[in-house]
Amino acid sequence: PTDFTQVNPFINQALVSRAMSLLSLQPHEVAMDWFCGLGNFTLPMATQAKRVVGVEGSASLIEWARQNQLRNFSHDRKSCGEIDFQTQNLFDMDASKLLAYGVVDKWLVDPPREGAFALIKALADVCQGSTTVAGWAPPQRIVYVSCNPATLARDAGLLVHLAGYECRSAGVVNMFPHTAHVESMAVFERPSFTP
Repeated sequence: PTDFTQVNPFINQALVSRAMSLLSLQPHEVAMDWFCGLGNFTLPMATQAKRVVGVEGSASLIEWARQNQLRNFSHDRKSCGEIDFQTQNLFDMDASKLLAYGVVDKWLVDPPREGAFALIKALADVCQGSTTVAGWAPPQRIVYVSCNPATLARDAGLLVHLAGYECRSAGVVNMFPHTAHVESMAVFERPSFTP
């Protein structure tokens, strides 16, 4: 009861399905699920990608994510790629910490209401060349899921104006009908990327 989870399971299924479609993961790809929580997106991503790394600041949520992985894949390991859950304070991210994760093809970012400013700023810093590692490349596609349109807009500005991404699409999922609360989704791609 003290950990975060989506409380509307039917809309959550639609949210996950839409995010998976937008990510368009391929069996050879490596993906990151930033702010992964208890694995809501990580586990479905692992059914399509070669490897998925789920990163979350809460150690208790990472423990739940590992338990969910065991519940869902312990009897059929062939149905998913490699999954690695890691604890990292994503509000204290910088370019060097980001580069340590290595090359990743696609990102899913699903932050709390505060957004993902430090993470996106670290990516922008790397894309602008302030810190580099030979062979490192930014992710080809980013799917950003947000419960706060204001922080999504702020982070989208960094992705577009500083990191060199283009916003390819955006929309909302009505998580709580008859309220002002929606989940926004936006897709960002590097200009040279062809799906």
